[in-house]
Amino acid sequence: MDKLFIQGGKPLHGEVRIAGAKNAALPILCAALLTKDLVTLRNLPDLQDVRTMLKLLSQMGVSVNFPDPLDRTVVEIQAHTIAKAEATYDMVKTMRASILVLGPLLARYGNARVSLPGGCAIGARPVDQHIKGMQAMGAKMHIEHGYIQANAPQPSGRLHGAKILTDMITVTGTENLMMAAVLAEGKTVLENAAREPEVTDLAKLLIAMGAKITGLGTDQLTIEGVEALHGAEYEIIADRIETGTFLCAVAATTGEIKLTHCRPDTLEAVITKLQEAGLEMSIGDNWILAKMQKRPQPVSFRTSEYPSFPTDMQAQFMALNTIANGSARVTETIFENRFMHVQEMNRLGASISIDGNIAMVDGVDHLSGATVMATDLRASASLVIAGLVAQGDTLIERIYHLDRGYDRMEVKLSALGAQIERVK
Repeated sequence: MDKLFIQGGKPLHGEVRIAGAKNAALPILCAALLTKDLVTLRNLPDLQDVRTMLKLLSQMGVSVNFPDPLDRTVVEIQAHTIAKAEATYDMVKTMRASILVLGPLLARYGNARVSLPGGCAIGARPVDQHIKGMQAMGAKMHIEHGYIQANAPQPSGRLHGAKILTDMITVTGTENLMMAAVLAEGKTVLENAAREPEVTDLAKLLIAMGAKITGLGTDQLTIEGVEALHGAEYEIIADRIETGTFLCAVAATTGEIKLTHCRPDTLEAVITKLQEAGLEMSIGDNWILAKMQKRPQPVSFRTSEYPSFPTDMQAQFMALNTIANGSARVTETIFENRFMHVQEMNRLGASISIDGNIAMVDGVDHLSGATVMATDLRASASLVIAGLVAQGDTLIERIYHLDRGYDRMEVKLSALGAQIERVK
């Protein structure tokens, strides 16, 4: 099993290209199930989760082709027919985003059998809102032997429009219900919809395929169902979490880096907090020049749904706060188990205490290298940042979590001057 070996204390300098967004790519790949025509996607990130999703689609009988075998950022997908409208446990257990095939399969084929999802152990993240919404559109749903079995109403075999108010804001729930609604009969209104840029990116692809969706970027999406969708060519949005992670890395280690092919407009809450920490930034439409020359200032924050501070940046900011000049208060409101990185950071010499969903971080003069274990995707990134700033050597185990959501992070950091390498 691969590990990361880091010799800390090196400032970062140079330029890095931001990859396409994992959290946009996964639902967009599933959207290709909604048409028999060819869908060509650009700026696809080369991540383990993306490879898993492509493998899942291939198992269903979907054609997956890379026009240039050496370039995995462009993929052609065609779901002309599928062999089986099913996502098995073996595929779904490693990646909860597999639940996103449920809506497209049900909408186009009238039935689906999807295993209950797995993924990172950061919280319950139930799928009851997905089920509730599809039932409102007329689907017959039941859970048996760990699988969701869904069937469209008969005799039409098509879902029907409905007004759906979810009990909570759910990103994958909004995406699944939106994909289910685009081929439904009549109008669907999604209330309390997630506003994340990745949701909007999915909606833009669906519109390019012939869907009728209004309210993009708001908490109310209106979808007028159509008979069929057609193929499209689409470029996936830049990954705002990868962008924020590299900004935290330079803020912690000092130095100066330029991020290209990014979308600063999707990261306003994070940028504001980084400026509070002392990071100097010049910002363009698709680039950020970031410079840090001093010890960071502590930054307190509370995670919440977009456009507020994202839970996916909480761990990285905590790493920054561990060596800040003072104390910070971090409140996690999205996932109940998202402080699992705290114990590992304390092994590196951090001073963090937890009380329920609040972490108090007292900045220390320096961290000390040690062997630590990654517990989930964003925790992995936070430990990389902590290792980059720590004195001595750090070994991070179980980095398969990191590979799920970051495209060759150690290669990009090495190009910036970090002493980091992947070891067996």
